Amino acid sequence: MLHQNRVHFQDIVQLYFYQNKIVTAADIEVVDDISGSVTISIPEQKSVPTIQIEKPDDDSDDELEIHGKRRDRFRTRRRASIAPLPALRLNNKEMLASDFDSYSVASNQASITSVNSLASLLREKMQAFPQMIRKKKRETKDYKIKIFVIIMFFMIIFLIGFAYVGYHRKILTYSYFEKIKFNSNDRILRILSHDEREVISGLLGKTIGMDNKPYHCLEDHRKQDGSVCIEWNGIARLYMNFQDMDVFRCYTINWQSLSPGNHPTDCYELQRNNGLWFGGGMTKSNEWSLSNDNFDFAPFSSGDLKVHQFGNGVKRYFINSIGVAIQVNDKTPLHVSVNTTTNEFCLKARNDEFTFVNHLTELPELDYKICTTEDMKSLHMLMTQKSLWDGLKEADMAVIYSLIQEPVWRTPHGEDMESLNETTIYNYSEDLIAMGLPLGHILINEFWQANVGDFTVDQRRFPTLNKTIDLLHRRGFKIVFTIQPFISTDSENFKEAVRKKLLIYERHSERSIPALTRYKSATSAGVLDITNNASVFWLKEKLERLKAEYKVNSFYLDLGTGYNLPHYYQCRQTLDNPDMYAKLFTESLESVGFIGVSTASTVPKPPAFLSTPPINSSWSGLKEVMSTVLNYGVIGYPFVLPGAVGGDYALNKTMSKMISFYSLGEPPLPDEELYVRWLQLMTFMPAMQFSHLPTYYKGDYVKNLAKDLALIRQQNVIPVLRKCLSESMNEGLPLVRPLWMLDPHDPACLSISDEFSLGEMLIVAPILEPNVEEREVYLPQGVWKDGIDGSLRKGSRWIHNYKVPKDKIAFFTKMPDNTRF
Repeated sequence: MLHQNRVHFQDIVQLYFYQNKIVTAADIEVVDDISGSVTISIPEQKSVPTIQIEKPDDDSDDELEIHGKRRDRFRTRRRASIAPLPALRLNNKEMLASDFDSYSVASNQASITSVNSLASLLREKMQAFPQMIRKKKRETKDYKIKIFVIIMFFMIIFLIGFAYVGYHRKILTYSYFEKIKFNSNDRILRILSHDEREVISGLLGKTIGMDNKPYHCLEDHRKQDGSVCIEWNGIARLYMNFQDMDVFRCYTINWQSLSPGNHPTDCYELQRNNGLWFGGGMTKSNEWSLSNDNFDFAPFSSGDLKVHQFGNGVKRYFINSIGVAIQVNDKTPLHVSVNTTTNEFCLKARNDEFTFVNHLTELPELDYKICTTEDMKSLHMLMTQKSLWDGLKEADMAVIYSLIQEPVWRTPHGEDMESLNETTIYNYSEDLIAMGLPLGHILINEFWQANVGDFTVDQRRFPTLNKTIDLLHRRGFKIVFTIQPFISTDSENFKEAVRKKLLIYERHSERSIPALTRYKSATSAGVLDITNNASVFWLKEKLERLKAEYKVNSFYLDLGTGYNLPHYYQCRQTLDNPDMYAKLFTESLESVGFIGVSTASTVPKPPAFLSTPPINSSWSGLKEVMSTVLNYGVIGYPFVLPGAVGGDYALNKTMSKMISFYSLGEPPLPDEELYVRWLQLMTFMPAMQFSHLPTYYKGDYVKNLAKDLALIRQQNVIPVLRKCLSESMNEGLPLVRPLWMLDPHDPACLSISDEFSLGEMLIVAPILEPNVEEREVYLPQGVWKDGIDGSLRKGSRWIHNYKVPKDKIAFFTKMPDNTRF
């Protein structure tokens, strides 16, 4: 009777009473009998009889769950009361309901009712138990389903919100090109690197109100080069383009103003986690990094740092430490600001009454490109790469080697030209020879003329200058004359230049009135119009005559700055900005031969070096020398000629207007410690220039120190400079470099502004403060040889409290990579 169809109910804990004996549901076994009846057996309790309940033959509503099958409906209480009594089997003996009374204390009817109740109860429990199990499962499932539904609800809400935002950002922030995203509604620009990190972000069109909506440009306004064109109706039009050169990517941004009152302005973040910005040129604060500077919008033009925002060497090129650079078109009327109200670096296109006056009737355009690559060293090489070998002659290379190996000796200047004469030059050469130092170039200032712009030697002060120059040549010196594009109104050449219309004229004067300015010793002077071919030919003829008559080796071109042009200048050909004048002048007279230029906005052709601006004779001036040379190297000038050892002038007050350092007279002899530290620094510069000689100091200390430093330069510096020369000529890399060019991924190298390297082989750590004989020194990766004691030093670490006596300068030479430490 107990077979595989048996159903066990082990978990029911209710108690059932049968004949005054306790029976648990755990003891009950239900068996499906073949006869069609349902038998309930309690085998463990022998004293309790087995009860068999007959199963109806018909398909009634009284059903049990057998073989896992269950029907949904149950007998109602009313139908149970009128149903025929089932046959009962007691102790294996079949009995009628009426016979059951003999075994019961109650009446037959009560017994039958009791049995029916028990049977019904058991049936209900047997039917309810699977339901309870399923209910528990359903409750567990319901609990899990509820959690799942809640999670899905929030996920759906999030996805709907994300899709909404993403949809609108897809509309507004369109990935116009790979790695560049621009939201044309709020005008946020983001550029990504190859590894998908943000390298630059900024707000474009800052002067456009946020309530002005952008539109796609009409077909007539679109360019054929694939540029994206967006327009703010009646305000400005923006063009964006992309150039992909593998790891080197450039994005062109071009704003065109459509209304006179709109000045296109783009601002980029200067946050520390977005790297440090360098470039542009030296600013008035002499900060090493633009990220540390602070100034309002100023015209981007060369000027006098004592008065103007930018110095004599400028370039529209800015580079960031994480590998992004900005290069602005020369035609843009560029104004720059840094950190004025927020931590940002801004570019603005705006015409004004002087710097960009020639475009005053035009609506301004802001045109520049942003380039990115792996790191700032490789980016700098790509951005400044320009071969300087084109058209270079063997004689030009000889001049470069001469400037590296031999000093430039600048003749002393006084307050007027009378202080310079033939005797002065001769005696100066005697002092040079007596020192025993290498001979080099004797640079004679513009006072070799009676008037600036004569381009002929003053016979009154230099009656036999040709013979003196011959003597100097035999002694081993080279002679350099200083020339300028200015012609004093006192010069005979001024009348000739006016008659031949060779000068820059006043604007709107129909070329009848020459525009006048002042520069250094010339209180009133005209300026040669270098855009006039007749002016170039006229000046070349005079300079060639000088070279032939006096055997002058070369010239130094003193151009002034952009602000030295007449205020209302007008050339035969329109200049985009004042710095174009210096560029055209240098290019037009390349064949004459220069060793240096005073101002530049593009790299002059070698052998011309770019000079640093006149520097005050002070400890702050000493710091300015190093920061200027480093800055000019960063913006792409590989060959820099620093000012004289000890400074060019002495000034103890702030200037409000331009003034010639000539008018200040010869600076007094600098303090000995300042001169010594200045001389030590200059030993490691690309070229050296002197005005005050070491022999001017009492005793032999400074003289002997100068000889020791000359030996260090000969043995340690010049070989490195000559080795780096080819790299600079090919790639535009500077000879004097900041430490980050050695290791652009080293954060310490990025922040250091008081050390530098010559190429990649020599680290220099000068003393730039008075009464200091120790300093902190950082060495990049590698093994370095100490230039003071000859010991080996491991790189990528700081040397604390490094001792530097007054007569020493800290420098370190890099050892081969296989050097064992």
